[in-house]
Amino acid sequence: MKIMVAIKRVVDYAVKIRIKSDKTGVETTNVKMSMNPFCEIALEEALRMKESGVASEVIAVSMGPTQCVDTLRTGLAMGADRAIHVDAPSTLYPLTVAKLLKALVQVEKPGLLILGKQAIDDDCNQTGQMVAGLLNWPQGTFASKVVVDKEKKAATVDREVDGGLETLCLDLPAVITTDLRLNQPRYATLPNIMKAKSKPIKKMSLAELNVDLRSDLEVVQVTAPPVRKAGVILSSVDELVDKLKNEAHVI
Repeated sequence: MKIMVAIKRVVDYAVKIRIKSDKTGVETTNVKMSMNPFCEIALEEALRMKESGVASEVIAVSMGPTQCVDTLRTGLAMGADRAIHVDAPSTLYPLTVAKLLKALVQVEKPGLLILGKQAIDDDCNQTGQMVAGLLNWPQGTFASKVVVDKEKKAATVDREVDGGLETLCLDLPAVITTDLRLNQPRYATLPNIMKAKSKPIKKMSLAELNVDLRSDLEVVQVTAPPVRKAGVILSSVDELVDKLKNEAHVI
């Protein structure tokens, strides 16, 4: 069984985000970029499945400009067998990504598609659900534990919900999105980083996948959240009660 893992290049989680002066987005020039943390978890889970004998091959895929190749190299250094880069504009919305993933799945025919539950740059949490709908595959979102039964061609997914844990049994092929507590991603070692340079990265165009990039969404403006007011020290309970009654609604 092949496992396909979607990974995204995002602004590094440790970088303080700055809004562009024209308010069209966030500043990415000369900013450290890295693999989305949830995508790292997804890739780690796929690699563990391969090491346990469940999967025969792990394919990392990414969509965007040429710089995405660097993120794919990181995935290859972690242990992915090969990678696919879809050359596309830097701004892609969830439905478009889902359509591209559907087209790639039809080409590669994996038994399992694993994604991070969301990307830390937009926090949409939509792509996994959308691609499952387009493929008409069962889905297990927010997975905190995944067990694949190779013989029965099924996966058992424990997912975190508001009331605790929910266990799903999915027939393969299926889509799984990963939560933080699923695993701890490995670090790429220097020997594996060197080996990754010789691993194949297949480049595909939008024309080859026959996907229309038109979107119904338009970003009008990106603004930073308002600065929070400084706290105040009150001298009595009566003063606190007065402020809660008269000023608590003021933002």
